Amino acid sequence: MNAVLRTPFLRVEGDSFALGYQHGQARAADLRDFLDDGLCRLNRILPEPVSLNELRPTIDAYLAEISAATPDLAEEIRGLAAGADIDPREAVLLQIRREILGYQKIPTAGDCTTFALAGPAPVLAQTVDLNGDLDDQISVLEIVRAGTSRRTLVLSFGGLLGYLGLNSDGLAVGLNLVLGGQWRPGVPPYLAIRHLLDNAGSVDEAVGILRKLPLASSRNIVLCDRDTAAYVEVLDRDVRLEYGRNVLHTNHFLHPSFAPLDEINVFARNSSVRRLEVCRTRLATVGTDPEDLFAVLSAPPINVLDNGDIRREHTVAAVVLCPDRLHLRPGDPATHPTEIFTLS
Repeated sequence: MNAVLRTPFLRVEGDSFALGYQHGQARAADLRDFLDDGLCRLNRILPEPVSLNELRPTIDAYLAEISAATPDLAEEIRGLAAGADIDPREAVLLQIRREILGYQKIPTAGDCTTFALAGPAPVLAQTVDLNGDLDDQISVLEIVRAGTSRRTLVLSFGGLLGYLGLNSDGLAVGLNLVLGGQWRPGVPPYLAIRHLLDNAGSVDEAVGILRKLPLASSRNIVLCDRDTAAYVEVLDRDVRLEYGRNVLHTNHFLHPSFAPLDEINVFARNSSVRRLEVCRTRLATVGTDPEDLFAVLSAPPINVLDNGDIRREHTVAAVVLCPDRLHLRPGDPATHPTEIFTLS
């Protein structure tokens, strides 16, 4: 039986630099170990090894875009580097790691399955499927930014300032990987999600912000509040969206204008279509109780088991986001109990 994971929880408070500094200081040893592990495991996945020096021009190009579009997050990245005592470019690399990996051509059985149910008791839930064996890099951040009453709970992996989460206005944000278009320096979608949680109080506000951000790579963003839910597919800095009370998405483009441009490989597409259908069927039989939703997420094919290949995605966590609460099953959600994090 797997050991019970106890997820590190950090409450950070202050201006942007202070938020990053406290995050980096608390996770310093783990972040340095992660960076020393094949350059945050990039060199255990990429076909050819890379070095920080080789990546310098790419990192600098991304940082310029992040600084222009989201200066608060650029300052927080600088704080992260100072707090963890790492090179500032290493702190940026932690944010753009997925973009450095780019398209992966390895046939895979999965990636994230995400659904949102709007209403008086809204909920957004998803699996988190990643390669790189990132089960050991999970943490949860509560962010209390100076100058605003809005507070945020964020799931993080290996120094990320954002991945998915919720805020005290009742907005929840999740995501799915979709593949298409040109990936280029811009705001990584993980950082974009944090930016939404910091600055949007509703689905409509989040959509407005997303339309203006120069996103670096294709992604689907799922949004939910008490009034509505939506998916927002991003391809080449263009967006397509669909509103609804219930929204469900996996890893292929759903919008008709983007579907012909999908570059998902056939194996991954078959998995994506199957998970979408299975999830829809299972959701028809349950309510919104988090434990019932974890049951939906914890069984194959939605829960993708680790086959021992670090290059392949497997489910490293499952999350159910409710107003003011983040329910987390770290690792394999079928074998680990639920941890609950609440906005203070």
